[in-house]
Amino acid sequence: MAFSLNEGRQLVTLARSAIEAIFSQQKTSTPAELATKLAKQGGVFVTLHSYPGHELRGCIGFPRAVLPLGQAIVQAAQGAASQDPRFPPLHEAELDAVIIEVSMLTQPKLIEVKDPHDCPKRIRIGLDGLIIQHGFYSGLLLPQVAPEQGWNAEQFLDHACIKAGLSEKAWLEPSTKVYKFQAQIFSETKPGGGVIEKK
Repeated sequence: MAFSLNEGRQLVTLARSAIEAIFSQQKTSTPAELATKLAKQGGVFVTLHSYPGHELRGCIGFPRAVLPLGQAIVQAAQGAASQDPRFPPLHEAELDAVIIEVSMLTQPKLIEVKDPHDCPKRIRIGLDGLIIQHGFYSGLLLPQVAPEQGWNAEQFLDHACIKAGLSEKAWLEPSTKVYKFQAQIFSETKPGGGVIEKK
């Protein structure tokens, strides 16, 4: 399901409103004109970056379609601001010092290869995100992470394994499942400011 840039702006506005609601105790309402799309289930992640500097400040989401998109965006935004275990909860004063990014995910697809060494050939850097699953361990990296970090496909796989709490070469084990997905990404250019679609 694709979103226009104008719709993307509304998604980011919804995410920011959801975070503001943590402090105001007000209920967040989804845009009426997007009611049909946001009622459908889908995967979504909300990422917060410091401004300026673009350091990660929080990232929470739903890799699979388990909630209506509107509800998923609200929960992911509030989770990124207050429940990411890597960071302290966002303070209200920080609202003007973070930019918000909303990533709308496609359904993950299993990468099937006879030889795990061929897995990197199936990954398109800048387009594909990764989910690594091994037993009870699971890790996800969004498509934008690899180009931001300057990783190639093999390094992307290594870091997805590390994110899952596995050894970096766990993707070479036959029992490890590697999924890829794509995302439509909308991001503020400055706190509460203009929104762009990241390509």
